[in-house]
Amino acid sequence: MKNIISQTMKYEVFTESKKNRPMSKFNRILTLIMVTVATLAMVSCVQDDDFTVPTSLGDENNQGLAALLSSSATPMTIAELKDQFVFRQATEIVSDVYVKGYVSSSDATGNFYKEFFIQDHPTNPTSALKVVLNLTDSYNQFNFGREVYINLKGLYLGETRSGDDVIGIGGKPSDDGEEIEEITANQIPKHVFRSEVTETISPKVLTFSQINDSHVGMFVMVENVQFPNSLQGESYVDESDDFDTSRMMESCEGFSYVNFPLETSSFASFKNVILTTDAGGTIAGVISKTFNGSNIVMVLNSLDDVNLTDSKCTPLNINDFDVIYEEDFDAAVDNTNLDLPGWTNFAEVGGELWTEQVFSGNGYAEFSGYFTGDDVNIGWLVSPGINMDAQDNEFLNFQTAQHHLDSPDNTLEVFVSTDFNGTDVLAATWQPIEANLAKQSDSWYSFQDSGLIDISSYTGTLYVAFKVTGSGTDTQLDGAYHVEDFRVLGTN
Repeated sequence: MKNIISQTMKYEVFTESKKNRPMSKFNRILTLIMVTVATLAMVSCVQDDDFTVPTSLGDENNQGLAALLSSSATPMTIAELKDQFVFRQATEIVSDVYVKGYVSSSDATGNFYKEFFIQDHPTNPTSALKVVLNLTDSYNQFNFGREVYINLKGLYLGETRSGDDVIGIGGKPSDDGEEIEEITANQIPKHVFRSEVTETISPKVLTFSQINDSHVGMFVMVENVQFPNSLQGESYVDESDDFDTSRMMESCEGFSYVNFPLETSSFASFKNVILTTDAGGTIAGVISKTFNGSNIVMVLNSLDDVNLTDSKCTPLNINDFDVIYEEDFDAAVDNTNLDLPGWTNFAEVGGELWTEQVFSGNGYAEFSGYFTGDDVNIGWLVSPGINMDAQDNEFLNFQTAQHHLDSPDNTLEVFVSTDFNGTDVLAATWQPIEANLAKQSDSWYSFQDSGLIDISSYTGTLYVAFKVTGSGTDTQLDGAYHVEDFRVLGTN
């Protein structure tokens, strides 16, 4: 079409004069013909408003992808790529490497703009990456679920807004070198390729309390979700907001509601749709960050991912539960190795064990690397076995505290196992569980509640283990952790 338009313009520069007047009729006819051809050509570009994703990749894309995969370029995972990130720096990728992922976001409704996310697997992803590019309506080319390859050499790894902790790939650095800017329209066909594969993306099922920075860019789904009654009559975007609106969702988790923000762009096609506040169900979307990176949010690809057709949920009532097992450690003998009935006290590395401590009449378990003389101390404290088949709706709860923590490498972890034999800790299969644990920023000796941890999916005999890693020679790693008020709840 460009050639046709330029030829038409060329004829229009002629002016009618006595010298060329005999040719004027011919010129007008020729101009009319050219305009007609141009019009037909433009009409043929889009017919019947068909905006479906094209199935043909195009010769240029096919050749580019084939050349990349047959070259000496080395594949790397999204996680490996993100490990190269340098804080507040746009890092140029100079090696012949490429990354593959599956598109987890879509700008089809206008809720994303000049960006899309890819995750490392269509089901149960472990890492995701932001791709920023000078392309609108990218869903026409990089549709949801599309397998995408990115030739990384010559591109930049970093953040679009320095400090927001959303790692992405861009085409060049910002003027100050701290941020990445869009992959340009000229760079896209040389670096970003789609294969013929479009996978079905199965959302990663999480609870609101489980979502963290590691899930940014992933397509996730949360169950037992609803909008609070206070939002009745409100739309996804407030008319007073120029850019986006955050609406709080709520979910029933155990004995309480957990809130999580849903962020919607003022350019989204569904911005004026009224929120459903009289029903609950599931909501699926992409985990992202607010503009300045201060909060984690969910962003919808489409209203098709909002399924609120069930009754609204109600948190459990703790009065309906019985205590299945508890240990408050008040029988502790101060400053002795812990040997309470049924508990396993094991030193994996070094000679230090968990100890019984008493302060102001309150007993608790403690592990400390202070003055042990060991370069590394790893200590396990394992609970007695809990029969998970004797009741339903089991929840775990405990309290933890710390003192003299100076490094995040001085860690406390919590695990569960159903194959521990009661003696050989290292032979068992231990699965980590998420809980609110004491951390460096907490006041010393201030006990923190773990929250109610749902363990009802386990059967057989369940053991809970507390594992501390520290050091007796490194003063940055010789802090201490406390555990008390351990209990398991359930319904009979």
